[in-house]
Amino acid sequence: MLSSSLPFVAAVVLSIAGLCSSADSEPRIWALLVAGSNGYYNYRHQADVCHAYQILHRNGVPDERIVVMMFDDIANSSDNPTKGVIINHPDGSDVYRGVPKDYTGNDVSPQNFLSILKGDTTALRGIGSGKVIESTPEDHIFVYFADHGAQGLVAFPNDYLYSTDLVKTLVDMHSNKRYAKLVFYMEACESGSMFSGLLPEDINVFATTASSPDESSYACYFDDLRQTYLGDVYSVKWMEDSDIENLSQETLQKQYSIVKAETTTSAVHEYGNLTMGSSFPVSQFQGTKGATAEKLPRAHLDATNARDVPVAILRRRIRNSFDEDTRSILQKDLNQLLRNRIFLRNKVTQIAKSLGAAEALQRKLTLKDHTCYRQAVERFHNICFNLPSNPYSLGFLRTFTNLCESGVKIGDILSAMDSVCIHPKIVGIV
Repeated sequence: MLSSSLPFVAAVVLSIAGLCSSADSEPRIWALLVAGSNGYYNYRHQADVCHAYQILHRNGVPDERIVVMMFDDIANSSDNPTKGVIINHPDGSDVYRGVPKDYTGNDVSPQNFLSILKGDTTALRGIGSGKVIESTPEDHIFVYFADHGAQGLVAFPNDYLYSTDLVKTLVDMHSNKRYAKLVFYMEACESGSMFSGLLPEDINVFATTASSPDESSYACYFDDLRQTYLGDVYSVKWMEDSDIENLSQETLQKQYSIVKAETTTSAVHEYGNLTMGSSFPVSQFQGTKGATAEKLPRAHLDATNARDVPVAILRRRIRNSFDEDTRSILQKDLNQLLRNRIFLRNKVTQIAKSLGAAEALQRKLTLKDHTCYRQAVERFHNICFNLPSNPYSLGFLRTFTNLCESGVKIGDILSAMDSVCIHPKIVGIV
Protein backbone atom coordinates (compact mmCIF):
# COMPACT_ATOMS: atom_id res chain seq x y z
CA MET A 1 0.00 0.00 0.00
CA LEU A 2 2.78 2.39 1.01
CA SER A 3 4.94 1.55 -1.98
CA SER A 4 2.08 2.07 -4.41
CA SER A 5 1.53 5.62 -3.12
CA LEU A 6 5.14 6.70 -3.54
CA PRO A 7 4.83 7.84 -7.20
CA PHE A 8 1.81 9.96 -6.28
CA VAL A 9 3.63 11.56 -3.31
CA ALA A 10 6.68 12.19 -5.46
CA ALA A 11 4.54 13.86 -8.09
CA VAL A 12 2.93 16.13 -5.48
CA VAL A 13 6.34 17.05 -4.06
CA LEU A 14 7.66 17.86 -7.52
CA SER A 15 4.57 19.93 -8.27
CA ILE A 16 4.99 21.97 -5.07
CA ALA A 17 8.70 22.40 -5.78
CA GLY A 18 7.84 23.67 -9.23
CA LEU A 19 5.42 26.23 -7.80
CA CYS A 20 8.01 27.42 -5.26
CA SER A 21 10.61 27.69 -7.98
CA SER A 22 8.23 29.79 -10.09
CA ALA A 23 7.47 32.10 -7.16
CA ASP A 24 11.13 32.42 -6.26
CA SER A 25 11.97 33.35 -9.85
CA GLU A 26 9.88 36.54 -9.57
CA PRO A 27 12.48 39.34 -9.29
CA ARG A 28 12.59 41.26 -6.07
CA ILE A 29 12.18 45.02 -6.43
CA TRP A 30 14.56 47.49 -4.79
CA ALA A 31 14.02 51.24 -4.94
CA LEU A 32 16.07 54.35 -4.25
CA LEU A 33 14.04 57.59 -4.06
CA VAL A 34 15.95 60.87 -3.81
CA ALA A 35 14.98 64.52 -3.31
CA GLY A 36 18.24 66.38 -3.80
CA SER A 37 17.20 69.85 -2.58
CA ASN A 38 16.35 71.66 0.61
CA GLY A 39 14.51 74.88 1.42
CA TYR A 40 10.76 75.48 1.49
CA TYR A 41 10.71 77.01 -2.02
CA ASN A 42 11.83 73.54 -3.20
CA TYR A 43 8.83 71.90 -1.48
CA ARG A 44 7.91 70.09 -4.69
CA HIS A 45 10.95 67.81 -4.80
CA GLN A 46 10.26 66.21 -1.44
CA ALA A 47 6.55 66.08 -2.27
CA ASP A 48 7.39 64.21 -5.49
CA VAL A 49 9.57 61.70 -3.66
CA CYS A 50 7.03 61.13 -0.88
CA HIS A 51 4.35 60.46 -3.52
CA ALA A 52 6.68 58.01 -5.28
CA TYR A 53 7.14 56.15 -2.00
CA GLN A 54 3.36 55.86 -1.54
CA ILE A 55 3.00 54.31 -5.01
CA LEU A 56 5.64 51.68 -4.35
CA HIS A 57 4.34 51.00 -0.84
CA ARG A 58 0.73 50.53 -2.02
CA ASN A 59 1.93 48.17 -4.73
CA GLY A 60 3.66 45.89 -2.29
CA VAL A 61 7.33 46.89 -2.30
CA PRO A 62 8.35 46.41 1.36
CA ASP A 63 9.96 49.26 3.27
CA GLU A 64 13.10 47.22 3.84
CA ARG A 65 13.71 47.38 0.08
CA ILE A 66 12.90 51.08 -0.36
CA VAL A 67 15.60 53.64 0.48
CA VAL A 68 14.50 57.28 0.81
CA MET A 69 16.86 60.26 0.78
CA MET A 70 15.38 63.70 1.53
CA PHE A 71 16.48 66.65 3.61
CA ASP A 72 13.21 66.49 5.57
CA ASP A 73 12.91 70.21 6.28
CA ILE A 74 9.55 70.77 4.56
CA ALA A 75 6.85 68.92 6.48
CA ASN A 76 7.49 70.76 9.74
CA SER A 77 8.88 73.97 8.32
CA SER A 78 7.66 77.21 9.91
CA ASP A 79 6.47 78.17 6.41
CA ASN A 80 4.22 75.10 6.16
CA PRO A 81 0.68 75.95 7.34
CA THR A 82 -0.19 72.24 7.54
CA LYS A 83 2.51 70.95 9.89
CA GLY A 84 3.51 67.35 9.35
CA VAL A 85 1.62 67.16 6.06
CA ILE A 86 2.96 67.25 2.48
CA ILE A 87 0.76 67.06 -0.60
CA ASN A 88 1.70 66.61 -4.26
CA HIS A 89 -1.59 67.69 -5.86
CA PRO A 90 -4.05 70.51 -5.01
CA ASP A 91 -6.68 67.91 -4.07
CA GLY A 92 -4.23 65.27 -2.91
CA SER A 93 -3.91 63.51 0.40
CA ASP A 94 -0.91 63.57 2.72
CA VAL A 95 2.01 61.79 1.03
CA TYR A 96 4.42 62.32 3.95
CA ARG A 97 2.76 59.86 6.32
CA GLY A 98 4.78 56.68 6.80
CA VAL A 99 7.68 57.65 4.55
CA PRO A 100 10.96 56.08 5.77
CA LYS A 101 13.55 58.70 6.64
CA ASP A 102 16.65 56.70 5.78
CA TYR A 103 18.97 59.57 4.97
CA THR A 104 18.11 63.16 5.90
CA GLY A 105 19.84 66.52 6.26
CA ASN A 106 23.49 66.55 5.24
CA ASP A 107 23.43 62.75 4.77
CA VAL A 108 21.68 63.44 1.45
CA SER A 109 24.90 63.54 -0.55
CA PRO A 110 26.11 62.21 -3.91
CA GLN A 111 28.69 60.04 -2.16
CA ASN A 112 26.04 58.35 -0.02
CA PHE A 113 23.73 58.05 -3.02
CA LEU A 114 26.33 56.10 -4.99
CA SER A 115 27.24 53.96 -1.97
CA ILE A 116 23.58 53.04 -1.48
CA LEU A 117 23.26 52.07 -5.14
CA LYS A 118 26.38 49.90 -4.96
CA GLY A 119 25.27 48.24 -1.72
CA ASP A 120 28.33 49.53 0.12
CA THR A 121 27.34 49.07 3.76
CA THR A 122 30.87 49.82 4.96
CA ALA A 123 30.82 53.34 3.53
CA LEU A 124 27.48 54.01 5.24
CA ARG A 125 28.27 52.59 8.67
CA GLY A 126 26.93 55.01 11.27
CA ILE A 127 25.19 57.15 8.64
CA GLY A 128 21.41 57.40 8.52
CA SER A 129 19.62 54.07 8.61
CA GLY A 130 22.57 52.38 6.92
CA LYS A 131 20.11 50.82 4.49
CA VAL A 132 21.47 50.06 1.00
CA ILE A 133 20.36 48.32 -2.19
CA GLU A 134 21.27 44.72 -1.38
CA SER A 135 20.21 43.38 -4.74
CA THR A 136 21.18 40.14 -6.45
CA PRO A 137 21.76 39.35 -10.15
CA GLU A 138 18.06 38.39 -10.40
CA ASP A 139 16.62 41.58 -8.87
CA HIS A 140 15.14 44.73 -10.39
CA ILE A 141 16.05 48.25 -9.22
CA PHE A 142 13.95 51.41 -9.55
CA VAL A 143 15.66 54.79 -9.05
CA TYR A 144 13.80 58.09 -8.95
CA PHE A 145 15.64 61.39 -8.51
CA ALA A 146 14.13 64.90 -8.25
CA ASP A 147 16.11 68.13 -7.92
CA HIS A 148 17.88 70.87 -9.84
CA GLY A 149 20.28 70.04 -12.64
CA ALA A 150 22.64 71.47 -15.23
CA GLN A 151 24.82 70.29 -18.06
CA GLY A 152 26.28 66.96 -16.94
CA LEU A 153 25.33 67.19 -13.27
CA VAL A 154 22.49 67.16 -10.76
CA ALA A 155 22.51 68.90 -7.41
CA PHE A 156 22.30 67.68 -3.83
CA PRO A 157 21.78 69.99 -0.81
CA ASN A 158 25.52 70.67 -0.38
CA ASP A 159 27.17 69.05 -3.38
CA TYR A 160 26.50 67.75 -6.88
CA LEU A 161 26.77 64.53 -8.86
CA TYR A 162 28.45 64.38 -12.26
CA SER A 163 26.96 62.36 -15.09
CA THR A 164 30.23 60.50 -15.62
CA ASP A 165 30.29 59.33 -12.00
CA LEU A 166 26.67 58.18 -12.18
CA VAL A 167 27.11 56.23 -15.40
CA LYS A 168 30.39 54.69 -14.19
CA THR A 169 28.56 53.44 -11.10
CA LEU A 170 25.80 51.92 -13.22
CA VAL A 171 28.35 50.23 -15.49
CA ASP A 172 30.24 48.86 -12.48
CA MET A 173 27.00 47.59 -10.94
CA HIS A 174 26.21 45.73 -14.15
CA SER A 175 29.72 44.28 -14.31
CA ASN A 176 29.42 43.14 -10.70
CA LYS A 177 25.99 41.61 -11.36
CA ARG A 178 24.21 43.87 -8.90
CA TYR A 179 20.90 43.68 -10.78
CA ALA A 180 19.03 42.06 -13.65
CA LYS A 181 17.27 45.23 -14.85
CA LEU A 182 17.40 48.82 -13.64
CA VAL A 183 14.98 51.68 -14.39
CA PHE A 184 15.92 55.32 -13.71
CA TYR A 185 13.43 58.22 -13.75
CA MET A 186 15.11 61.64 -13.42
CA GLU A 187 13.45 65.00 -12.75
CA ALA A 188 15.85 67.93 -13.26
CA CYS A 189 16.68 70.71 -15.66
CA GLU A 190 18.88 69.47 -18.53
CA SER A 191 18.47 65.96 -17.09
CA GLY A 192 18.95 64.39 -20.51
CA SER A 193 22.62 65.37 -20.26
CA MET A 194 23.06 62.84 -17.44
CA PHE A 195 22.63 59.99 -19.91
CA SER A 196 22.90 61.30 -23.50
CA GLY A 197 25.99 59.89 -25.21
CA LEU A 198 27.05 58.23 -21.96
CA LEU A 199 24.62 55.47 -20.95
CA PRO A 200 25.45 52.19 -22.73
CA GLU A 201 22.63 50.29 -24.37
CA ASP A 202 23.90 46.89 -23.21
CA ILE A 203 23.83 47.17 -19.40
CA ASN A 204 20.07 46.63 -18.97
CA VAL A 205 19.28 50.16 -17.84
CA PHE A 206 16.21 52.02 -19.10
CA ALA A 207 16.22 55.73 -18.21
CA THR A 208 13.74 58.52 -18.83
CA THR A 209 14.31 62.20 -18.10
CA ALA A 210 12.12 65.25 -17.58
CA SER A 211 13.97 67.23 -20.22
CA SER A 212 16.47 67.13 -23.04
CA PRO A 213 20.17 67.83 -22.42
CA ASP A 214 19.69 71.56 -23.01
CA GLU A 215 16.38 72.73 -21.55
CA SER A 216 14.72 73.34 -18.19
CA SER A 217 12.14 71.16 -16.51
CA TYR A 218 9.02 72.73 -15.02
CA ALA A 219 7.35 73.03 -11.63
CA CYS A 220 3.56 72.85 -11.32
CA TYR A 221 0.52 73.09 -9.04
CA PHE A 222 1.07 76.38 -7.20
CA ASP A 223 -0.83 76.24 -3.91
CA ASP A 224 -2.16 79.52 -2.51
CA LEU A 225 -2.34 78.18 1.04
CA ARG A 226 1.19 76.79 1.12
CA GLN A 227 2.59 79.53 -1.12
CA THR A 228 4.74 77.15 -3.13
CA TYR A 229 4.66 74.67 -6.00
CA LEU A 230 3.52 71.19 -5.04
CA GLY A 231 5.09 69.15 -7.83
CA ASP A 232 7.04 68.96 -11.08
CA VAL A 233 5.30 68.34 -14.40
CA TYR A 234 7.19 65.22 -15.55
CA SER A 235 7.06 63.74 -12.06
CA VAL A 236 3.37 64.22 -11.40
CA LYS A 237 2.60 62.88 -14.87
CA TRP A 238 4.34 59.54 -14.30
CA MET A 239 3.04 59.22 -10.75
CA GLU A 240 -0.55 60.14 -11.52
CA ASP A 241 -0.40 57.58 -14.32
CA SER A 242 0.91 54.95 -11.90
CA ASP A 243 -1.89 55.87 -9.48
CA ILE A 244 -4.63 54.85 -11.92
CA GLU A 245 -3.13 52.22 -14.23
CA ASN A 246 -3.01 48.45 -13.87
CA LEU A 247 0.77 48.38 -13.68
CA SER A 248 0.97 44.71 -14.60
CA GLN A 249 -0.64 45.53 -17.96
CA GLU A 250 1.14 48.81 -18.71
CA THR A 251 4.64 48.57 -20.17
CA LEU A 252 7.44 50.96 -19.33
CA GLN A 253 7.27 52.22 -22.90
CA LYS A 254 3.55 52.89 -22.59
CA GLN A 255 4.07 54.94 -19.44
CA TYR A 256 6.92 56.79 -21.12
CA SER A 257 4.70 57.59 -24.11
CA ILE A 258 1.90 58.88 -21.88
CA VAL A 259 4.25 61.04 -19.85
CA LYS A 260 5.97 62.37 -22.97
CA ALA A 261 2.63 63.31 -24.54
CA GLU A 262 1.31 65.00 -21.40
CA THR A 263 4.53 66.83 -20.48
CA THR A 264 4.21 69.70 -22.94
CA THR A 265 6.53 72.07 -21.08
CA SER A 266 9.75 70.15 -21.78
CA ALA A 267 10.84 67.29 -24.03
CA VAL A 268 10.81 64.01 -22.08
CA HIS A 269 13.56 61.67 -23.31
CA GLU A 270 14.53 58.00 -22.98
CA TYR A 271 18.00 56.42 -22.94
CA GLY A 272 19.77 53.11 -22.55
CA ASN A 273 18.23 49.74 -23.37
CA LEU A 274 15.03 50.87 -25.04
CA THR A 275 13.87 47.31 -25.73
CA MET A 276 13.26 47.02 -21.99
CA GLY A 277 10.49 49.57 -22.41
CA SER A 278 8.34 47.27 -24.51
CA SER A 279 9.41 44.06 -22.77
CA PHE A 280 8.59 44.80 -19.13
CA PRO A 281 5.48 46.00 -17.31
CA VAL A 282 5.78 48.92 -14.91
CA SER A 283 4.84 46.56 -12.08
CA GLN A 284 8.23 44.86 -12.36
CA PHE A 285 9.79 48.06 -10.99
CA GLN A 286 7.05 49.83 -9.03
CA GLY A 287 5.34 46.87 -7.34
CA THR A 288 3.29 43.84 -8.34
CA LYS A 289 0.55 43.94 -5.70
CA GLY A 290 -1.95 45.82 -7.86
CA ALA A 291 -3.12 48.72 -5.68
CA THR A 292 -6.59 50.23 -5.97
CA ALA A 293 -6.63 53.10 -8.47
CA GLU A 294 -6.42 56.57 -6.93
CA LYS A 295 -7.68 59.02 -9.53
CA LEU A 296 -7.49 62.70 -8.62
CA PRO A 297 -9.49 65.44 -10.33
CA ARG A 298 -7.64 67.20 -13.12
CA ALA A 299 -6.05 70.41 -11.84
CA HIS A 300 -4.55 73.41 -13.59
CA LEU A 301 -0.82 72.74 -13.97
CA ASP A 302 0.21 76.38 -13.79
CA ALA A 303 3.64 75.24 -15.04
CA THR A 304 6.67 77.43 -14.30
CA ASN A 305 10.28 77.09 -15.41
CA ALA A 306 12.02 75.39 -12.47
CA ARG A 307 14.76 78.02 -12.37
CA ASP A 308 12.22 80.83 -12.07
CA VAL A 309 10.31 79.32 -9.14
CA PRO A 310 11.72 81.65 -6.41
CA VAL A 311 10.79 84.70 -8.50
CA ALA A 312 7.32 83.33 -9.31
CA ILE A 313 6.63 82.56 -5.64
CA LEU A 314 7.52 86.09 -4.53
CA ARG A 315 5.42 87.66 -7.28
CA ARG A 316 2.42 85.57 -6.28
CA ARG A 317 2.87 86.42 -2.61
CA ILE A 318 2.98 90.11 -3.48
CA ARG A 319 -0.14 89.81 -5.61
CA ASN A 320 -2.03 87.87 -2.94
CA SER A 321 -1.06 90.06 0.02
CA PHE A 322 -3.52 92.68 1.27
CA ASP A 323 -1.17 94.18 3.85
CA GLU A 324 0.83 97.12 2.52
CA ASP A 325 3.75 96.60 4.90
CA THR A 326 4.00 92.93 3.93
CA ARG A 327 3.78 93.80 0.25
CA SER A 328 6.58 96.33 0.68
CA ILE A 329 8.86 93.81 2.37
CA LEU A 330 8.13 91.18 -0.26
CA GLN A 331 8.78 93.67 -3.07
CA LYS A 332 12.16 94.52 -1.57
CA ASP A 333 12.97 90.80 -1.39
CA LEU A 334 12.01 90.39 -5.04
CA ASN A 335 14.03 93.40 -6.14
CA GLN A 336 17.08 92.06 -4.30
CA LEU A 337 16.63 88.62 -5.81
CA LEU A 338 16.48 90.10 -9.32
CA ARG A 339 19.59 92.22 -8.63
CA ASN A 340 21.39 89.11 -7.41
CA ARG A 341 20.54 87.31 -10.61
CA ILE A 342 21.79 90.20 -12.72
CA PHE A 343 25.03 90.18 -10.71
CA LEU A 344 25.51 86.46 -11.41
CA ARG A 345 24.72 86.86 -15.10
CA ASN A 346 27.17 89.74 -15.41
CA LYS A 347 29.94 87.73 -13.78
CA VAL A 348 29.55 84.85 -16.22
CA THR A 349 29.39 87.33 -19.10
CA GLN A 350 32.64 88.92 -17.93
CA ILE A 351 34.36 85.53 -17.81
CA ALA A 352 33.35 84.68 -21.38
CA LYS A 353 34.17 88.11 -22.78
CA SER A 354 37.57 88.23 -21.06
CA LEU A 355 38.39 85.10 -23.06
CA GLY A 356 37.20 86.71 -26.30
CA ALA A 357 34.39 84.16 -26.46
CA ALA A 358 31.16 86.10 -26.03
CA GLU A 359 29.47 83.58 -28.33
CA ALA A 360 29.85 80.97 -25.57
CA LEU A 361 27.02 82.71 -23.74
CA GLN A 362 24.49 81.73 -26.40
CA ARG A 363 25.62 78.50 -28.04
CA LYS A 364 24.38 75.01 -27.17
CA LEU A 365 27.30 72.72 -27.85
CA THR A 366 27.23 69.07 -26.82
CA LEU A 367 29.30 68.28 -23.74
CA LYS A 368 32.10 65.87 -24.65
CA ASP A 369 35.18 67.17 -22.85
CA HIS A 370 34.07 66.22 -19.35
CA THR A 371 37.55 66.74 -17.89
CA CYS A 372 37.75 70.39 -18.94
CA TYR A 373 34.14 71.01 -17.93
CA ARG A 374 34.57 69.42 -14.53
CA GLN A 375 37.60 71.57 -13.71
CA ALA A 376 35.74 74.70 -14.79
CA VAL A 377 32.67 73.83 -12.70
CA GLU A 378 34.79 73.06 -9.63
CA ARG A 379 36.59 76.42 -9.81
CA PHE A 380 33.34 78.32 -10.41
CA HIS A 381 31.78 76.60 -7.39
CA ASN A 382 34.81 77.12 -5.15
CA ILE A 383 35.50 80.79 -5.77
CA CYS A 384 32.47 82.33 -7.54
CA PHE A 385 29.04 80.89 -6.64
CA ASN A 386 28.12 77.94 -4.45
CA LEU A 387 26.15 75.83 -6.92
CA PRO A 388 23.75 73.83 -4.67
CA SER A 389 22.69 76.95 -2.75
CA ASN A 390 22.25 78.97 -5.96
CA PRO A 391 20.14 76.79 -8.31
CA TYR A 392 19.82 79.70 -10.75
CA SER A 393 23.58 79.56 -11.32
CA LEU A 394 23.25 76.04 -12.74
CA GLY A 395 21.68 77.48 -15.87
CA PHE A 396 24.94 79.29 -16.66
CA LEU A 397 27.21 76.26 -16.56
CA ARG A 398 26.46 75.69 -20.25
CA THR A 399 28.82 78.59 -20.90
CA PHE A 400 31.67 76.43 -19.63
CA THR A 401 30.57 73.56 -21.86
CA ASN A 402 30.72 75.95 -24.81
CA LEU A 403 34.13 77.27 -23.80
CA CYS A 404 35.60 73.78 -23.40
CA GLU A 405 34.08 72.50 -26.63
CA SER A 406 35.27 75.59 -28.54
CA GLY A 407 38.86 74.73 -27.73
CA VAL A 408 39.52 77.35 -25.05
CA LYS A 409 42.24 76.00 -22.78
CA ILE A 410 41.17 75.11 -19.27
CA GLY A 411 44.07 77.09 -17.81
CA ASP A 412 42.76 80.23 -19.49
CA ILE A 413 39.21 79.55 -18.26
CA LEU A 414 40.41 79.15 -14.68
CA SER A 415 42.52 82.30 -14.90
CA ALA A 416 39.53 84.24 -16.21
CA MET A 417 37.46 83.12 -13.23
CA ASP A 418 40.24 84.11 -10.85
CA SER A 419 40.28 87.59 -12.37
CA VAL A 420 36.51 88.09 -12.42
CA CYS A 421 35.42 86.44 -9.16
CA ILE A 422 37.30 88.73 -6.80
CA HIS A 423 34.24 88.96 -4.53
CA PRO A 424 33.68 86.55 -1.61
CA LYS A 425 32.14 83.25 -2.70
CA ILE A 426 28.37 83.80 -3.00
CA VAL A 427 26.08 81.48 -1.07
CA GLY A 428 22.30 81.48 -1.24
CA ILE A 429 21.05 84.06 -3.76
CA VAL A 430 18.95 81.45 -5.63
